[in-house]
Amino acid sequence: MGVEKMDCTNWDEDSYRDGILQERETLSRTVFRTAFAPNPNPNPNSDHIVTASSDGSIASYSISACLEMGCGNARRQNWLMAEPQFLIQGHDGPAYDVKFYDDSLLLSCGDDGRIRGWKWNELLGSEVPMEGAKMKPILDLVNPQHKGPWGALSPIPENNSIAVDSQSGSIYAAAGDSCAYCWDMEKCEVKTVFKGHSNYIHCIVSCKLSNQIITGSEDGTARIWDCKSGKCIQVIDPGKDDKKLSFPSAVSSIALDSSESWLVCGKGQSLSVWNLPARECVSMTKTSASVQDVIFDNNQILAVGAEPLLTRLNMNGDILSQIQCAPQSAFSLSLHPSGVTAVSGYGALVDIISQFGSHSCTFRCRGL
Repeated sequence: MGVEKMDCTNWDEDSYRDGILQERETLSRTVFRTAFAPNPNPNPNSDHIVTASSDGSIASYSISACLEMGCGNARRQNWLMAEPQFLIQGHDGPAYDVKFYDDSLLLSCGDDGRIRGWKWNELLGSEVPMEGAKMKPILDLVNPQHKGPWGALSPIPENNSIAVDSQSGSIYAAAGDSCAYCWDMEKCEVKTVFKGHSNYIHCIVSCKLSNQIITGSEDGTARIWDCKSGKCIQVIDPGKDDKKLSFPSAVSSIALDSSESWLVCGKGQSLSVWNLPARECVSMTKTSASVQDVIFDNNQILAVGAEPLLTRLNMNGDILSQIQCAPQSAFSLSLHPSGVTAVSGYGALVDIISQFGSHSCTFRCRGL
């Protein structure tokens, strides 16, 4: 049997290297957050899903278009690269979070310490180049810098997460300087600074019914704050009595239920559920990997982390089901009103899982 000869006369070493680098960059890119776009149609297949990625990009993908191109059939890591509806450079450095404000404004935050906003309808109707563009935002907020000796200024602290309260016209930011900031949307200025954590803040949620916010920090605690006074009214320390913890873990994720009476905290390899009116922990569950995002689904909890699993638990911490998901390390959970869940994370992967636990489609996001 003869050996096939290769013609190397037209070999392009630079193109080969660029292709290898591009492939490695794609596989190491991470989608840190997803959000389902507002849509009056209850069918999740007609929806857009917005992504915030480690290359600073903000993009939107049509789920129906992904299904048409065959993303629902790919398996065994042969994930197809989806074509975005738009792809813009949202931040200089990683983009960590995306949220919708009043259904009309898309907000994002990132490592550059900025909160930026774009009109959602304009983004969908724009002709943005596929390689990405710096589309000018209509909102651009920058975290304040701290003054040091001789007038020196600290670096601009990053924003790791944002929460919105359109009723009060506020955006809340979890920053890297151990502070949380409340921004006035109308005046585009900071109106409250929440100080008390001893390390940077990972996550933040808004309690609209009580005019409070809750933050989770690298210092291992979650704190409840009064938005009017800016003061901390309760410190929650999940696992403080657990003698098996060899080193303190960060509170990396928190979530509120719709009644705002129940809080779930992800701290290291544990999940704790708290009754807020009673100010007590009702369950503590050990997990096989570090928890990186949690959400409530009615009276149940969904969790993802540093393993390719979507875990569903009840309020007592009992595991009800575990579904294999595409990202080897998952950073984000998003829940559609229909019950469809989006899991995203390492490898620039987004896995759309139906309310019945089946994989509707899985796709890889395009980078800048």
